[in-house]
Amino acid sequence: MNPIRKPHPDLVLTDEVTQALADGAPVVALESTIISHGMPYPQNVEMATEVERIIRDGGAVPATIAVLDGRPRIGLDAQGLELLSTDADVAKVSVRDLPYVIARGGHGATTVAATMRLSALAGISVFVTGGLGGVHRGASQSFDVSADLTELSLTDVIVISAGVKSILDIGLTLETLETLHVPVVAYGTDEFPAFFSRHSGHLSPMRLDSPGEVAEMMSAKWRLGLSGGISLVNPIRAEDEIPASEMDHVIEQAIADMYSAEIHGKEATPFLLGRIVEITGGASLTANIALVNNNARLGAEVASAYAALH
Repeated sequence: MNPIRKPHPDLVLTDEVTQALADGAPVVALESTIISHGMPYPQNVEMATEVERIIRDGGAVPATIAVLDGRPRIGLDAQGLELLSTDADVAKVSVRDLPYVIARGGHGATTVAATMRLSALAGISVFVTGGLGGVHRGASQSFDVSADLTELSLTDVIVISAGVKSILDIGLTLETLETLHVPVVAYGTDEFPAFFSRHSGHLSPMRLDSPGEVAEMMSAKWRLGLSGGISLVNPIRAEDEIPASEMDHVIEQAIADMYSAEIHGKEATPFLLGRIVEITGGASLTANIALVNNNARLGAEVASAYAALH
């Protein structure tokens, strides 16, 4: 079983998170790039506050993760959330960027990969996000593959998402996760979801139907010494989705606009998500918030089930 570790001494934990970890109570990690680079203000801070409320209502303690003033923070107060939501100097921080931002005393919003690593250093095993990074369309020319995938192969954290972001190549992402030995599990469905949409046309390699089953799989994986994370994909609710048939042309337009603007690398995803919001007249933002809330509800249930095994 994945052992409960003491948090790394360089981390700054809120009292609430410190106590929960000491008690073996359920804790759910949350990323911060979605706040600073994924949504406009004020929807971003409203979303972050609502997600934390949902997790508390589900019986778990939320731990939004970021770097503020060069210190990795595990859990944020209202002032920290507001800073991430409004400060233009907050950097987008993946694992490779952590030592640079920390050494310079800067602010950083953590990606899925960086949040996974800091979660593990804190001793948190359950992490909720909106969508995973993955293999970008056209990666055979650009070699643009998210560090989220390699981090999943290294770090013992389950990542609950609505699938990879729909701007990506889902098929190639699934192939890459297989190569990296990362279990991909769909919750309550046989199909891998497509972020804004419930259907992608790709079957999920595995399926589980209850938080207890998910917790048992987490325990079995790490008890056997099989290092690395688990990708648990949770489809957006039917009443909140935008069908893939509607999103396909929107995504193609956004990608074309990105190429025209010569945007690439770590700026690609924020640009594409922002452009999709513009093209859909805000409908994609509404769906994004809904799927994050849905993932938060499941995250609290999985964290509670996993904590009950210890």
